[in-house]
Amino acid sequence: MEGTMKRGSNMPAVGTYNQTLVLDMIRRSPVGLSRTELAERTGLSAQTLGNVARRLAAEGFVVEGDRVVAGPGKPRTPLQLNRTARYAVGIHLDPVVDTFVVVDLSGSVIAHAERPPAEGADAPELISALARDAHALLRSADVPLDRVLGIGVAVPGPIDHDTGTLLTPPLLPSWHHTRLRERLAEAAGHPVVVEKDVVAAMVGELWAEAEHALDDAALVYYGAGVGLGMAVDGEAVRGRTGNAGDIGHLMVDPGGQQCSCGSRGCLGVSIAPERLLFDAGVTPSPMIAPGAVWDAIDELHLRISTGDPRAVEVRDRAAGTFALALVLLNNLLDADTFVIGGPVWNRLGRALKPALDAALPTVRQSTATRPLLLREARLGTDLAAAGAASLVLDEAFTARPSDLMIGLS
Repeated sequence: MEGTMKRGSNMPAVGTYNQTLVLDMIRRSPVGLSRTELAERTGLSAQTLGNVARRLAAEGFVVEGDRVVAGPGKPRTPLQLNRTARYAVGIHLDPVVDTFVVVDLSGSVIAHAERPPAEGADAPELISALARDAHALLRSADVPLDRVLGIGVAVPGPIDHDTGTLLTPPLLPSWHHTRLRERLAEAAGHPVVVEKDVVAAMVGELWAEAEHALDDAALVYYGAGVGLGMAVDGEAVRGRTGNAGDIGHLMVDPGGQQCSCGSRGCLGVSIAPERLLFDAGVTPSPMIAPGAVWDAIDELHLRISTGDPRAVEVRDRAAGTFALALVLLNNLLDADTFVIGGPVWNRLGRALKPALDAALPTVRQSTATRPLLLREARLGTDLAAAGAASLVLDEAFTARPSDLMIGLS
């Protein structure tokens, strides 16, 4: 699997390797870092570090903080991230709701909007609507357009990563075979990067994690479908075609519900929100209109919280299914740390997580030598959309050793 090669992006890099390396260290430090600290951490000479710092300051990426006196010697002046220096837009296309965010240079969400997916529109109309809504959100946040690095779009797979084309996402038929990256860039006037939603979510969590605790980790995304994001050495794993992470057909219950693939007990159908809602008696049918899903999930959460026996049984069964899936995935990946998030998890997680925590140690198939650590996603409701925006920042500002390689013609 491929983790470090950058392909299929028209996002311009900002600055040299040394600039992006120093800026990344500064943004990960809440109080900033002095030039001396940066020289020690990077191994750059004082002269080189001084030149880099001057360029970053001249371009507005960093500002000098208040001097800090810490023991004997000259007070240090920390360089701190200027969050307002650049911005990015993130869009998550989902069968239930389209989410738009604007993030600043730190990756913090400063504006958020949601709308139901457009029904009955063709691709040109859909793309025009995305561009219009993105610009409206930028205006509402009072963001200067010349500070916008680009737009990131998180989408269900499969995609053609090289061209930024949606192929045949099962729950988004209106978007089939749409060259989204190219057309949205033309409509919006900004560079665009298109990524599978689970990869975007993983990049977002990596960007938000200051301590590199997720450099080797996995992320389970629970929304209309279920998917897996992975990170190795701090890089999101995309796979050869950009479509890594499809775990919907992982077999977890051979005697369970029949899947569209013809098998029984696939993970995706076993924990599909519409199946949980039907089994708990919240809805009269496993078919539910997209616009009614959130209210129904909130009702399921309420029934679990009040001890409704049928809802609790569904919760326990879903927790057991999740636990088995996590253990099997960890047996394969040896990740130890799993992040879990997504729109359905955001609404159901508080009711589901205690049962999941209790179920994990009981799964006998585990071959792990350490307990599996389960964390909830930092980005919450905006996991995929903020992750998509973080893709833009990541492409522009993350220092990679591969960027130092010299190509021979």
